[in-house]
Amino acid sequence: QASLVESGGGSVQAGGSLRLSCAASENTYLSYCMGWFRQAPGKEREGVATIDRIGTTTYVDSVKGRFTISKDNAKNTLYLQMNSLKPEDTAMYYCAASARSFGICLGAPRAADFGYWGQGTQVTVSS
Repeated sequence: QASLVESGGGSVQAGGSLRLSCAASENTYLSYCMGWFRQAPGKEREGVATIDRIGTTTYVDSVKGRFTISKDNAKNTLYLQMNSLKPEDTAMYYCAASARSFGICLGAPRAADFGYWGQGTQVTVSS
């Protein structure tokens, strides 16, 4: 079946960097609004960043200037470059896709609007 598969997570020191990848099995996903979410134990799933089919990006305030979302349509891959990592960035990170709104991301991302999800990749940032 069609899938989204994350990779690139790991353990790093505060101030370090990681690059997450989300491999899409079908390029249809890249015509959707795509996003990265994260969830730490005991906390709600939070939208981190989105990129839509025309390339418009959004970021939650806490990661602006540090994280960059991008995609490579030829490789059917979504990326999240994370720099200047902080301990509060520690979470399971999920790649997701939404077929709503003709592939345009609208407002702050809500998990309920995303129907396709990867299995997650763990990011741990130590102080």
